[in-house]
Amino acid sequence: MAAWLKMIGGALALAALAWAVLEIREDGAQSARQAIERQNNEAALQSAARRSDFDRCVDRGGVWDFGTGKCRRPPPGGRD
Repeated sequence: MAAWLKMIGGALALAALAWAVLEIREDGAQSARQAIERQNNEAALQSAARRSDFDRCVDRGGVWDFGTGKCRRPPPGGRD
């Protein structure tokens, strides 16, 4: 009878260890997903801000310089 108790105890210990490892891996994966999601959200906000800057530049008659990421003023007497 003692041998069966040792085997059952060993199996339960092994199951508990496997469960702990899987939980730790899942927590790590969740942390990585959250970090990526935060980066994606920040990139979307920056993109929207830049798009707004571009639109305002063009609406005011400026020329957007993609190399510098800034608006250049139109030449004097350029746009009517």
